[in-house]
Amino acid sequence: MDPDDHRSARLLLAAVLAGLFAALLLYRVLHAGHLEQTVLFYVGIPAVIALTVALTARPKSATGLIMSVITIGLALAGPLLNEGIVCLLMAAPIFYFIGFLIGGVLDWVARGRRREHALVAIPLLLGLALQGGSSAPPLEEVSATRVAAPGADIGVALTRTPVFRPFDSLFLEAGFPRPLASDGEGLQIGDTRKITFTPRRPLGIGAPPEPRSMTLRVSALASGRVVFAVVEDTTLARWLDLREAEFRWQGERLEVTLRYRRTFGPGWYFGPLQRYALSEAAGYLAATFTS
Repeated sequence: MDPDDHRSARLLLAAVLAGLFAALLLYRVLHAGHLEQTVLFYVGIPAVIALTVALTARPKSATGLIMSVITIGLALAGPLLNEGIVCLLMAAPIFYFIGFLIGGVLDWVARGRRREHALVAIPLLLGLALQGGSSAPPLEEVSATRVAAPGADIGVALTRTPVFRPFDSLFLEAGFPRPLASDGEGLQIGDTRKITFTPRRPLGIGAPPEPRSMTLRVSALASGRVVFAVVEDTTLARWLDLREAEFRWQGERLEVTLRYRRTFGPGWYFGPLQRYALSEAAGYLAATFTS
């Protein structure tokens, strides 16, 4: 091997290892501070990978190398950090976006042979990271409406044990937990439902499936309206804070409203994703009691 090629190969290996080590170190710090669901995680980690890799290896194309290392990091994240496939699918686009952004700046600056000037990207990343982070996310809600067959009694259907069918939403089918069974009945104040979902299957080597469930209690009742408060949740709690599920019906028309608080940042990325996912979930619930 040519000495220059040999040196480049060693620098490349060192850059890959340095980038992955820096990402793992930052993850441990954020995890210890319970910040693994914040913008510091989803913007900070890909930024650290990108800057470490590019400044260590000084490649001809920083963008290509950064994207490759991020891909390796995401592939290793499941088995090493015990994450599930949904978490990786959700994180991948923002990781690649941040890596592409920094890589583009680095390649542009590299034309002047002063790659260190790429640090000018830091203020931009800080702006992305801090956007919407100065206050707690507001309570949000999404709704969906379905119409049952003529003569159907939705009030009676809500008192009974529902029959959960497979998802008809490709987005939910991609990996979101699906309800399997419900325990409990009645629509009086204090009546509860415990819903069992498909278990979480971490990608960690030898990690057993983790059971998931959600317990709801009737907290408000009126003619054609019932509100279930979420009192315990091991299903969505890693992703958002689901507070209430409200059912309103008139005749054969049922409207389901879900109220929740976003727990992931940045909001400009996770906000629309969570809103769309819960809109699909509300539609699934409405269809369950009108089919």
